Amino acid sequence: MRAGLIQTTTGIDPTTEAVQLSARIAEAATQGAEIVFTPEMSGLVDRDRARAAGNVRSEADDPVLAAVCAAAARHGVWVNLGSLALRSTASDKFVNRGFLIDPTGAITARYAKIHLFDVALGSESWRESAAYEAGEEAVVGATPWGPLGLTICYDVRFPALHRALASAGAAMIAVPAAFTRPTGMAHWHVLLRARAIETGCWVIAAAQTGEHADGRATYGHSLVVSPWGEVRLDMGETPGVAICDIDLDEVATARGKVPALQHGRDFRVTAP
Repeated sequence: MRAGLIQTTTGIDPTTEAVQLSARIAEAATQGAEIVFTPEMSGLVDRDRARAAGNVRSEADDPVLAAVCAAAARHGVWVNLGSLALRSTASDKFVNRGFLIDPTGAITARYAKIHLFDVALGSESWRESAAYEAGEEAVVGATPWGPLGLTICYDVRFPALHRALASAGAAMIAVPAAFTRPTGMAHWHVLLRARAIETGCWVIAAAQTGEHADGRATYGHSLVVSPWGEVRLDMGETPGVAICDIDLDEVATARGKVPALQHGRDFRVTAP
């Protein structure tokens, strides 16, 4: 399987992002990508919630989703659209939702981010739950190469989710992200390698990078990690497209060496 990763610095205008994302998908397809992965918040990165509210649409009306579906069909590629900010149908909040799109442009799987980023990082404070509602269901999507588990960014810190995806059949796990620079420098590589090692899955993480129009900075370093924990691709901090060949036979090889998924057991905890 030839994967294309898009690393971008998404801004505050979804119409502009739709055009740019379509061009990146075309570029990846030209380089032979069969499936293209995009970052979290591929259509809008804006911490000004009042301004963002004017650009957030329903799934049916979102220009970025429409453009990406059209690009997938035009170039005959699968796309994991990492996530978009969309209006919820269940509350007055937004939802952070990712999509798996087939080469006809049809959406074959949807995933809403389960774990919301509510943290204080010294001078930076983030309360994703103030604007977004959390998802409640883990999702594995079908691809021609094998099942793909869907996650989004902060989910990477929750091993139980990734183990559940692998136990449900996932051979690959997508981790689209917009990691902050402080957390990225401290934890990004080790977290992604750990999730790959403990599940025996390929981990494919397309990321936001650089200085964004809303004032935030993201870490970049889109990665592909093998089931044995080897970093096969690191895009550094420069926006662009990169290609990585993925051998799904390595999943069985890694799990055969260390069958951790088979060895998991239920247990009790004793504590004071």
